[in-house]
Amino acid sequence: MESLFALQEIQRGTRARGAQAECEITRLRAVVPAPILARYERFAAQGKKAVAVVRNGVCGECHLRIPVGKLVNLSSATEVQHCGSCGRYLFLPAEKSGAAVEMQETDSPEVSARKSALHAG
Repeated sequence: MESLFALQEIQRGTRARGAQAECEITRLRAVVPAPILARYERFAAQGKKAVAVVRNGVCGECHLRIPVGKLVNLSSATEVQHCGSCGRYLFLPAEKSGAAVEMQETDSPEVSARKSALHAG
């Protein structure tokens, strides 16, 4: 998924373009499997991002919460995951993989207090 995210960053102009960028695009396209690349191209043809960065357990494009099971799969990088709402590929940056899952699983103090009150009564 890192290769697909890097490809998106280059093509959307986040990184500098030039001869070196074109070589990098070619290299990244060779690494990404054909079915994934085809879906990526469908999003790109519509002018949309195909890869959404997951931050704090939330899809970076549609801003809806990602289920914990998908976050665990993303952090272990066992398979490609899609957002259940917008259909984009989900990308969890390596340095935040554990933090995103942790934030999803822990409640805020207010939520914890409400849960305690519900279970006590």
